[in-house]
Amino acid sequence: MRYAIVKCVNGNYSVHAEGYTDINSAKTAFHQLCASLWHAPDVVTATVQIVDENLDNAEWYKDTITHPVEVNNVSE
Repeated sequence: MRYAIVKCVNGNYSVHAEGYTDINSAKTAFHQLCASLWHAPDVVTATVQIVDENLDNAEWYKDTITHPVEVNNVSE
């Protein structure tokens, strides 16, 4: 079985990495990407997941990241 890590960051979809044949390597890359996105100041929303070659979620590895958007209240 082959695995890929897909992501949607601020509405933009992409394949982060693909071709993993070892699920543990895919899990490591998944956690590294999630940590990076959790700490990225420009990320408002993101979803990351490991999928298999049938595009099914692999071992329930999916993370949704949301950061609150600060709104500057300006009163005139």
